[in-house]
Amino acid sequence: MNNRIFVTNKPLFISSNQFLGRIKRKYKVKKAGFSGTLDPFAKGCLIVAFGQYTKLFQFLKKTPKTYKATLFLGAYSETLDIEKISKVNIPEKFDFDKVKNIVESFKGKITQIPPKYSAKKINGIRAYDLARKGENVDIKKIEVEIFNIKITNYCHPFLSFEAKVSEGTYIRSLGRDIAEKLGVDGALTYLERLNEGKFTFDDEKALNPLEYLDLEKNNYLGDIQNLVLGRKLKKEDFEIQKKGKYIIEFENYFAIIEINDESVSYLLNKVELCSL
Repeated sequence: MNNRIFVTNKPLFISSNQFLGRIKRKYKVKKAGFSGTLDPFAKGCLIVAFGQYTKLFQFLKKTPKTYKATLFLGAYSETLDIEKISKVNIPEKFDFDKVKNIVESFKGKITQIPPKYSAKKINGIRAYDLARKGENVDIKKIEVEIFNIKITNYCHPFLSFEAKVSEGTYIRSLGRDIAEKLGVDGALTYLERLNEGKFTFDDEKALNPLEYLDLEKNNYLGDIQNLVLGRKLKKEDFEIQKKGKYIIEFENYFAIIEINDESVSYLLNKVELCSL
């Protein structure tokens, strides 16, 4: 149990940090982390790692991500979800084809403004911390990509959709923008993450991290003891010598290295590969 990476299914109405605490108690581990924070009102796929594998999050391939969401048309919320709905003005029912065309118009590369109640940092401070203090939250637009989006149900005033998106996309912002194009307020009442890349929930089964790293494999042709002991590496001792980040397997370990113009550096050294 020292090193492990797997997918949990975070339930509704609990923060990702609180849920991680449950997981740590369940497996009786001290060192654990998660990738891709889910809002308390959201549920679904949450990648968790123990031990040395907590260092792998930055190297994982987590795109595209798929979400299911339900948008309450006519509801206003500062948080863009059910947690702070302060006003409801339900509009007349929209023509389905109009709604369908507007939803599908978001497919492709778009710009969006992240929610002010989000973990986005502004001058090193989380946006939600500024918002909770009543301070001005000036968040710049970001570019994201909607690979696919479709309506799954429209029972006025509730519009359900499924979206496959790039990393960094805010589904709450997407819901707000859909409602805005319809000329009304909108807030999400349901949000579920179905997957992050190849990561899907499968009863918390331990995964082989080498199958999920967004890195090319390279072969080290020098003395393996250099890797075992973390010694300085030479560019010419690698099968692939072009600039980039690579994964190197040796004995029962792996390392992540970066090859530059003249040098080779360790990004992670001697991570034990645990049996599943």
